[in-house]
Amino acid sequence: MTKHIAVLKGGWSAEREVSLRSGAACAEALRSLGYRVSEIDVQRDIAEILARMMPDVVFNALHGNYGEDGCIQGILEILEIPYTHSGVLASALAMDKPMAKKIFEAAGLLCPKGVTLPLSELLKGDPLPRPFVVKPASEGSSVGVYIVSEEDNRPLSMLLEGEKNIARLYLVEEYIPGQELTVAVLDGQPLGVTEIKTHSGFYDYTNKYTDGKTEHICPADLPKAEYESVMQMAVVAHKALGCRGLSRADFRYDSAKILKEGTLPSARQTASLGSDLHNSQEKNKNYKGNFYLLEVNTQPGMTALSLSPELAAYAGISFNALVERLIQSARLGN
Repeated sequence: MTKHIAVLKGGWSAEREVSLRSGAACAEALRSLGYRVSEIDVQRDIAEILARMMPDVVFNALHGNYGEDGCIQGILEILEIPYTHSGVLASALAMDKPMAKKIFEAAGLLCPKGVTLPLSELLKGDPLPRPFVVKPASEGSSVGVYIVSEEDNRPLSMLLEGEKNIARLYLVEEYIPGQELTVAVLDGQPLGVTEIKTHSGFYDYTNKYTDGKTEHICPADLPKAEYESVMQMAVVAHKALGCRGLSRADFRYDSAKILKEGTLPSARQTASLGSDLHNSQEKNKNYKGNFYLLEVNTQPGMTALSLSPELAAYAGISFNALVERLIQSARLGN
């Protein structure tokens, strides 16, 4: 009997449009593989729809809030429908960037030092010396992310004026110069490393999803030892969160970074930093190179411009084969 796969896409997060594209691509691949496919543009009645339909497997192509933060995973657990990608706990932890950082650091991984603040506190002034990065504590696809440069004299309240409806809690981190790298991990094994180079600005939402704005160098031009090291770090992060199926870890690599006492945050923030004040070389002593882990994405994009399918192809896994692997690894629980 042909398996019935429900592909969840769309939703109502800030990443809705990307999810629609990911879902359409995955549905097309599943049909070509011989599965019976139902595409569902997810709305708030999704539990009722799935309870009536009861597919054999759900392919989760949702991105952002409610799709990759453990919410939809919880519904699927209650309905006892196996689903792709990570389970409830891993999804929730990865989406909560401050909590994920604590787990990464406990696993011996190096992250940028930073603080977590409500928007009301952030609007009072710079919590770190410039340059620094401001990002919502629980968003994806670089939604609401700002790099505050040393040259920009505008107050932070002016820069964030249009962000009051994006998030209530923000993560503020030191800016790490250097190469932007990403590593895809499939079933606990690294697929490779890609360097991301934008033609202008940083790797924001527009540069991620607009053709021609970003160059992907796959494989990344790194010394062999460093290449292997950053892949190892991605696997450690994947396992520390309890991810399954496909994940993607984003890094900054600065081969010449020197932490100076003058770059430490103000006294009012020091108590919040905790282990972030450890010496960077001590924390990174088990790895070759100065890699800073930014975050792990448990629902990587599956569009024509997405990084994970590109890394899978580099590893000899076609798009259809990648989708098939995800269906085969679908299950309940973490």
